[in-house]
Amino acid sequence: MFGEEPKCMKCGNEIEGGEMVYIKMRYPKRKGMTEVKAYLKNEGRFICEDCFQQNGG
Repeated sequence: MFGEEPKCMKCGNEIEGGEMVYIKMRYPKRKGMTEVKAYLKNEGRFICEDCFQQNGG
């Protein structure tokens, strides 16, 4: 998984930079998170905007 680009959990399409996404994740317990992108990549599950809109988002 290290180095892989994030993918939509519904359709499997790769998430591109600058793309609008929705993320399903637990709120972090720790304070002082500075590596936001790395945290989201490791802990979040991404949903692309198209899939989110199809499901009535």
